[in-house]
Amino acid sequence: MLVVGQIGKPHGIRGEVSVVVRTDEPEARFTAGQVFTTEVPRDRRVSTGPAAAPAPGALFEVPKQLTLESIRWHQGRGIAVFEGIHDRNVAEAMRGVYLQLDSADMAPPEDPEEFHDHQLVGLRVESLDGAVLGTVQRIDHAPSSDLIVLAKPEGGTALIPFVMAIVPTVDLAGGRVVVDLPEGLLDL
Repeated sequence: MLVVGQIGKPHGIRGEVSVVVRTDEPEARFTAGQVFTTEVPRDRRVSTGPAAAPAPGALFEVPKQLTLESIRWHQGRGIAVFEGIHDRNVAEAMRGVYLQLDSADMAPPEDPEEFHDHQLVGLRVESLDGAVLGTVQRIDHAPSSDLIVLAKPEGGTALIPFVMAIVPTVDLAGGRVVVDLPEGLLDL
C-alpha cells in the first residue's frame, strides 16, 4: 500500500476535512469515486471498523475504506468530502488517518529517484563500506522527510531519514539501499 494523503482537521460543520497530500500526482490520485484504504496511526486510540457518529465517551471506529465524494483545492491542501462522513464530530474523529492506494494498481514512477514504499520494504541496508546494517521494515511518512524504519539484525529498529545526503543509493535490482550515516544515528 502507498500512503497518498492524511486526513487533517475538519473544515466547516458538514463533514469536510482537509487532506495533507503525500503524492506528486494529487490530481490523478484524488478523484471523485476513488476508494482509499485507511490506516490508523499507531499513536491513535481508535480501531478500524464501521463508521458511525461517535457517542460521548465512545471509541470511534475508523472505516477500513473511504470513498471520495468530492475534493477542492485550497492553499496546497485538499478539502474533501468522503461518503458517510457528513458530520463535524465524525470528521474530527478521522483526523490523522492515512489514505492509501494499492501500489500494484499504479504505474511505476517516471523519476528514477522516486520509489513506492513496497519497492523498498525488505531491501538490505548497507553502509558505504558494504557492512549490512539490517533491512527496510517499512517507510514512515513524517512531515519533514520520509523515514526508513531499519530492522536491525540484533533486534530493534532505528529511523534513517530518507534524504539524498544520507541515502545516496537505492539499488532495486541489487536488493539494497546504501546509507552514509552520521555517527551515532543508529544508537538513538
